[in-house]
Amino acid sequence: MAYELDALDRQIIARLQQDGRSANVDIARHIGISEATVRKRLERLVSEEIIRITAIPNPAKVGLSTVTFLNFDVDLAQLDRVTDQLGQLPEVRAIYYTSGESDLIVEAWFPSGDALLRFLTQRVAVISGIRGAATSHVLRTLKDGSRWTLPPTRPWRVLVVDDDPDFVEITRVTLAAEGYEVASAMRGEDALAMMRVTRPDVVILDVMMQGILDGLRTAREMRADGELRSVPILLVSSITNSAFAAFLPQGESLPADNFLVKPVDLAVLLAETKRLLRSQ
Repeated sequence: MAYELDALDRQIIARLQQDGRSANVDIARHIGISEATVRKRLERLVSEEIIRITAIPNPAKVGLSTVTFLNFDVDLAQLDRVTDQLGQLPEVRAIYYTSGESDLIVEAWFPSGDALLRFLTQRVAVISGIRGAATSHVLRTLKDGSRWTLPPTRPWRVLVVDDDPDFVEITRVTLAAEGYEVASAMRGEDALAMMRVTRPDVVILDVMMQGILDGLRTAREMRADGELRSVPILLVSSITNSAFAAFLPQGESLPADNFLVKPVDLAVLLAETKRLLRSQ
């Protein structure tokens, strides 16, 4: 039976994808679980070959600036032998069986075009079973495998907590257009009850609702809750332009990941929501 990733596995993997050198204790602190839990989860993820922790060199920085994809037309009766021989060549980084016009696609790194030419004429040419080859040079890398992150199995959940129905609706429309699943609450008490049933991935939280500091109380309760403390919080409020500005904590005393002043620019709100989701 295949191992199924749960939300905790995905958080651990996401943290390592951001920084493969993260210590178990740092991952545990970020997620809000014990170091022992992280260690056991990682041991299983590695032993089940779900992840492999390794270093990925930057080809340009290590003198291999000619990155090439080679498409091979291969005699199917000799396919396994050809892939075995190609796999032993040190320049070859990856080999893929493919459908379509090519039977194999090979990614290989070289120090120069001359090195690629020698590879083709002196090493590939002597492998019987290869009937044809075509090369594609990478001119510029815009996104490589090291920048890819595990996609969520469901839409990101965003909880908007605000007693202003107009703000809630325009935020819902903006986030839903990006594919997010959006829920809302008008009071901190209701929001906390919802979070404990369906844990959101990020909370957009107004400060002044049922009470002047309702949002702050809600944020502090989230930070004190073992199940909710790792949920990113984006505070939004016009409190800084009111007589209650002095009640808003500053710096590290603020129980949130960021604070935006109302009225909020929707582009800024969306960008900050995306940033907080990526940080998980």
